[in-house]
Amino acid sequence: MHWKTLTYFGDSMLLIPTAVIIALVLPWKSDNRRTVLYWIVAFGLAGLFVSLSKILFLGFGIGSARFNFTGFSGHSAMSATLWPVMLWLISGRWPVLWRGFAIGVGYMIPLMVGFSRLVIHAHSKSEVATGLLLGFTLSTAFLISQRRTALKGFSWPQVSVALLVPLLLFGHGRVATTQQFLERFSADLAGLEKPFTRADLFRK
Repeated sequence: MHWKTLTYFGDSMLLIPTAVIIALVLPWKSDNRRTVLYWIVAFGLAGLFVSLSKILFLGFGIGSARFNFTGFSGHSAMSATLWPVMLWLISGRWPVLWRGFAIGVGYMIPLMVGFSRLVIHAHSKSEVATGLLLGFTLSTAFLISQRRTALKGFSWPQVSVALLVPLLLFGHGRVATTQQFLERFSADLAGLEKPFTRADLFRK
């Protein structure tokens, strides 16, 4: 249960609503009108690259048996894109030391998510590593683009409201069905009866 709980920090059921909340809050808290656009692009690219990598394998068998790679780990990539930005946003007016610590936690959460995916045998090392690399590249690029952006502070009631939906979703524990959707979509796209599996990758 410990690892299942930890891996939920990278589940789309939690991350997509949280990403929407960030997009809604940014125009209110940022003095840069383009911040929300940059965020939508960063998170959208993460989802796009993950989905494309999975579709290429599930529908067309494009992967690497040598590296045991069937597509980016979505949990790793999406969490690495979101959590550094989420903690950056919340800690916008904190003292420099505490803000650095908060953003550091934002980078640590995806590492733990990635490790949990290995422990529960959901992904290979290459899939987790490349997923983290993808997500951290996008979140870091976003944060660098916002280095001169001034953020308004959050009161504790505002933080509570912003975290309300993610906490409710976390408490409910319902997982997203994105993998099943991608499997059906990829098979239909390629005209297959069923999608490719990891076993098919090694059989080839």
